[in-house]
Amino acid sequence: MVISFVPAAWTPVCSDQWPGYNIVKGIFDKNDAILLGITVDNIPTLFSWTNQMGKLWFPVLSDFRPHGGVADAYGVLRTDGTAERAILIIDKNGIIRYIDVHDINIRPRLESIVRELEKLCK
Repeated sequence: MVISFVPAAWTPVCSDQWPGYNIVKGIFDKNDAILLGITVDNIPTLFSWTNQMGKLWFPVLSDFRPHGGVADAYGVLRTDGTAERAILIIDKNGIIRYIDVHDINIRPRLESIVRELEKLCK
């Protein structure tokens, strides 16, 4: 499982990151990985934002109530109430195998995700 936390809907980097995963869906399929997108935005905001981005192949989840509970549990809730831009890869036994807390203004490199997924498939 790959969990992609993003800080906020409607921001340029977030609006680029998730649709980019549509282009490389085959990489996730090849590595038997599911992807979950999570943000602390509320459901109406997520609904509008994801519709504006186009059809995403993966579920997008709201971590709004209790605010940031999931992000906090994974240690990626910022003091301003948003989530870090973070990628977590969890193996089939539920063990976190990779964490990348990324610069909030830069999209994580897909190559890093692919490399880590391929390690788990060996």
